[in-house]
Amino acid sequence: MGEQPLFSMKAHVFQIDPDTKRNWIPASKHAVTVSFFYDAGRSVYRIISVGGTKAIINSTITPNMTFTKTSQKFGQWADSRANTVYGLGFATEQQLQQFSEQFKEFKEAARLVRDKSQEKFELLSPGLNISAPQALSVDRQSPPLLGVNGSSEDKLFRSKSADMEQCMEKEQMRKMLSEGSICERNSEAELFSLRDSNAKLVAALHEANSSIEHWKTQLAEYQEETDRLREQVAELEAQSGVSASSETGNEELTQSVAEMEALIKAKDEEIKTLRGKKPDFSELEKEKEEASQRMQDLEVKNSELEKQVQTAERALASSQDSRNRAESAVQKVIETLDVKIYDLSDLRQNLAKLLED
Repeated sequence: MGEQPLFSMKAHVFQIDPDTKRNWIPASKHAVTVSFFYDAGRSVYRIISVGGTKAIINSTITPNMTFTKTSQKFGQWADSRANTVYGLGFATEQQLQQFSEQFKEFKEAARLVRDKSQEKFELLSPGLNISAPQALSVDRQSPPLLGVNGSSEDKLFRSKSADMEQCMEKEQMRKMLSEGSICERNSEAELFSLRDSNAKLVAALHEANSSIEHWKTQLAEYQEETDRLREQVAELEAQSGVSASSETGNEELTQSVAEMEALIKAKDEEIKTLRGKKPDFSELEKEKEEASQRMQDLEVKNSELEKQVQTAERALASSQDSRNRAESAVQKVIETLDVKIYDLSDLRQNLAKLLED
C-alpha cells in the first residue's frame, strides 16, 4: 500500500474470542503500530496494524462504527464486516483520548464520503451514461465522490441493499459492543476479586506467623515451668527419703516430665519446619488447630504434674510428721528408761545398806 498513514500510535491489540464472545485474545505479544489510512482506490478509510508478516487489524471505518472507552486505558470497536470486535490497550489515558478523537474525525470523514457518493448517485441521469474518468481520478486524491452508471431500478435496488446492510451492521455492532463491554467488566471484576483474595491470604499468613511466635513463647514458658518443677522434685528428694509409694509417684512424675520435654522438642521441630516452608492457608489452619490441641494436652499434663507434685509434698509432709512422732515416742521411752534406771540404782544402794547392817 503506497499511501502514507494519516495518524499512527502504539497500542496492544486484542480480538474478541469468536467462540465465547466474552474473552479477549491477544493479537500481539508487544505494543504495535496502529495507523489510519485512506484507500483512494476504494474511497474508504481503514485502520491497519501489522504484526510480524501478517495484518492483525484490517478494519474499514463506516459511519455506523463507534469507538467505546471501557476503562481508563482500554477502548474497543465492532467491525461487522470482519465479524469481530477489536480492542486496544494504551500506555496512558492521553493516548486513548487522542486515538478516540482521531477515530471520530475519520468516522465523520467516512460519513462525508458516503454522503457525497449518494449525491453523485442522485445527480447522475439514467440516460446520459456519464463515465467521467478524469473527474473521478481527480476526486480520489482527497475523500472522493463515487461515480456509478446504471438505470434507476439498479440505483433503487442498491439504495435498499445499502439500507438493509446498514441496519444489519448497526444490530451486529450493538451486539458485539455489548458483549465486549460485558467481557471487560467481568475481567475487571475478576481482577479485583483476585487482588482481594491475595490481600486476605497475605493477612492470614501474617496472622499465622504471629500465632507461631506466640506459641513458641508459650512453649518456652512451659519449658521453664517444667524445669522449675523438676528442681522442686529434686530438692524434695534430697531433703529426706520418701516412702515406696512416694518414690513410685516421683518415677511417674519424672516420666511425665520426660514426655513433656519430648513434646516440647517435637514442637520446636514443627516450628522450624513451619518457618522453612510457606504452606497455603488451609494447611496452616489445620496445623494451627493441631498445635492448639497439643497445647491443650500440654496444659492438662502440666496441671496433672502440679497435682502430682502437691501429692508428693503432702506425702513428704506426712512422712516427716510420722518421723517426728516416732522420735518423740522414742524420746519419751528413753526418758522413762532413764527414770527407771535411776530408781533401780537407788534400790541397789538401799539393798547394799541393808546387807551391811
